[in-house]
Amino acid sequence: MKLWGGRFEEGPSEVFERFSGSLHFDRRLIFADIQGSQAFARALESVGILTAAEREQLVAAFDQLAADAERPGFYEGATDEDVHTLVIRKLGEKVGALSGKIHTGRSRNEQVSLDVRLWLRGEIDRALELLAGLMRALLECALHDPEAVVPGYTHLRRAQPVLWAHYLLAYFEMFARDFERLQQARVRVNVLPLGSGALAGSGFPFDREAIARDLGFAAITNNSMDVSGDRDFALDFLYAASTAMLHLSRLSEDWILYSSEEFGWLELGDGVTSGSSLMPQKKNPDSLELIRGKFGRVFGDLNSLFVIMKGLPMTYNRDMQEDKEPLFDAADQLCGSLAMAREVVATAKLRPERPAQAAEESWVVATDLAEALARSGTAFHEAHQIAGRLVLESVRTGKKPSDWDAASLKAFAPEFTPECAAVLNPSEGMKTREITGGTGPAHVKAALDAAAARLKQLHA
Repeated sequence: MKLWGGRFEEGPSEVFERFSGSLHFDRRLIFADIQGSQAFARALESVGILTAAEREQLVAAFDQLAADAERPGFYEGATDEDVHTLVIRKLGEKVGALSGKIHTGRSRNEQVSLDVRLWLRGEIDRALELLAGLMRALLECALHDPEAVVPGYTHLRRAQPVLWAHYLLAYFEMFARDFERLQQARVRVNVLPLGSGALAGSGFPFDREAIARDLGFAAITNNSMDVSGDRDFALDFLYAASTAMLHLSRLSEDWILYSSEEFGWLELGDGVTSGSSLMPQKKNPDSLELIRGKFGRVFGDLNSLFVIMKGLPMTYNRDMQEDKEPLFDAADQLCGSLAMAREVVATAKLRPERPAQAAEESWVVATDLAEALARSGTAFHEAHQIAGRLVLESVRTGKKPSDWDAASLKAFAPEFTPECAAVLNPSEGMKTREITGGTGPAHVKAALDAAAARLKQLHA
């Protein structure tokens, strides 16, 4: 069946029907379409289009239809243009001519916007739940090895020693911002478009605030033309999803490196790795590589909808049908990747002796030395030069920081003090960084407690 006609002497060609049909992907919206239609039936009763008995009959039929949609074979043989026409056809099979009233004063333009918002609201809630699980796993991982020391990197070169927990808290902060972005996107999704008509507003005096309450929307839209042409809310979600995937990709890259034989810091769980069809010794970080690769898909989804919307004249254009596949894909990939990342973090084991050895054998304490000299009165530029010469001498002679002591430091440069010898131990140097946001052990312990409290508040 068609929701339009009369104006046309002939029906659409078979080629056009195949080309324009969307049921194969927009059927994911069926439960949102049913939920929205039930609320609309109640709204139609409120303006006298439906009697109480008719509304009750339609709502019950929609409940039956939702149950039917859960069963295998529901879509078998369906040739409907989209999910909306399928729902109306199936409704007609249950209630007959009464089904013709359900679309009174409603346009597919606003119906699509409503369905997508209802569906996306649920997907954002699912993503938030999964993101909170990942953030919790990061904190648990940090608490498992709270005193472990690792080299921090810039330019992928050993830079300064940090606590493993401090490193994990860096990703916690990234994901906390992602949580906020998803919440903000949900606010803009959670606005009722129903009552806007095709573009000029409905010709029936619906109480839009009442419909919003019925469907759990926090607000109603302000302009019917804007509703018809708006996909900003979808772009907001796609941006939030892309940024979260960016952070997941960076975490994946780190852990692919850290679990390699060259680093040897991490042992990934057997359940999130795979072997080689040829090389028996391999334990490949496929889960992390897939997460890293899926970022490209999600970012492509964002770019796709941006390009679709660019330059569209007001208001609705059929181009906008192409919003759904990238939106569906991004939600799937984000939620799948979050679940996978949580599993990776929860099952990974740190080998603390390996990064500790890397920190102790390298010169990540050089900044601590320079700052110790500065605290003793040496101008920092000169202190930087002295510490640099010490590193150069050590590289030439094969010395590690632990090969120096207070006496040999003093012999190398009279500016060195006993405090300088103490910070040759990476764990000691970190104690000078008890500043908000720093890697000082006391601060990191407090930051872990604060992060747990924030997560509890976010997830309340």
